Amino acid sequence: MDLIRLIFAIILPPVGVFLQVGFGGAFWLNILLTLLGYIPGIIHAVWVIARR
Repeated sequence: MDLIRLIFAIILPPVGVFLQVGFGGAFWLNILLTLLGYIPGIIHAVWVIARR
């Protein structure tokens, strides 16, 4: 399942974070980071998925 989350984290970072933590603070932070820049959103999504 983590492989699927990582693929989503690269394609659509908020979806990968949502699959991991739901509608928590990390999800909203990832949306903000993705809007500010695609790469920070990817880095944050991979970090959230790898941390849990």
